[in-house]
Amino acid sequence: MPELPILYSFRRCPYAIRARMAIWQAGIEVDLREVSLRNKPAHLIAISPKATVPVLQCLDGVVLEQSLEIMCWALQQNDPAAWLRDANTAVSFKLIQHNDTDFKPWLDRYKYFERYPEHEQNYYRDQAIQALIAKLEVALSHAPFLGGSAAGLADVAIFPFVRQFAAVDKVWFENSPWAQTRRWLSAWVTSDLFIEIMKPAVKQASSAMQII
Repeated sequence: MPELPILYSFRRCPYAIRARMAIWQAGIEVDLREVSLRNKPAHLIAISPKATVPVLQCLDGVVLEQSLEIMCWALQQNDPAAWLRDANTAVSFKLIQHNDTDFKPWLDRYKYFERYPEHEQNYYRDQAIQALIAKLEVALSHAPFLGGSAAGLADVAIFPFVRQFAAVDKVWFENSPWAQTRRWLSAWVTSDLFIEIMKPAVKQASSAMQII
């Protein structure tokens, strides 16, 4: 049996980013293994045949294959900033659902528009805005975070995808009307916790960092 839970990850994957954020926030020590998408480890394929990251193998052998499941697993053990307090609220649930179900497909088409010649790139951007960005702007116009006055699960689960959206055309995004979304995104990507979890993968103890 491994000495530590094993987390298979890919540094820039938004699903993996949000899983790592929760694990590090919870202060849980893991064996973090960076995956080469062209040469996936045999052990990863053995425990999770779909071989998409993140995948967590717990010490009892249980394998978690969904990023939100990994986030909740970590925060249920230690949640120093109470990120889980809004996990089951209607607002948070709907925003995460909009992100994962509606926004992500349009984000992929916007980012890789050459693969989807049915429409121009701006069409996919507009669809992504309607699916999520406009909703975030409304929520963040009333409070600094998606769940209210403090950061919660929805913020951590969603911001890595908005980060990808913003990076497709940085000049456009910086000049877009989504000022509150830019403020919120900037706070997360400049946070100590995000900077820490984006470092190259090594086996190390994580420390519970409270951010924002």
